[in-house]
Amino acid sequence: MPERKGTGLKSVFLSALSAAFGVQKKSNQERDFQQGKPAHFIIAGIIGTFLFVTFLILIVNLVLKTS
Repeated sequence: MPERKGTGLKSVFLSALSAAFGVQKKSNQERDFQQGKPAHFIIAGIIGTFLFVTFLILIVNLVLKTS
């Protein structure tokens, strides 16, 4: 089976996560710029941010509830 070119759902989310931490491979960055659609990365970033903020809210509520 040949390796699939392009940016699938998994690689878009991994690229967005890597970008959030600032640790992106140069080869992945070039692939994203050449083959990726900006809308996919924007949506992945918004979803990732929403999940991160939701996680923080849950942790804070858990900590405040136990103290």
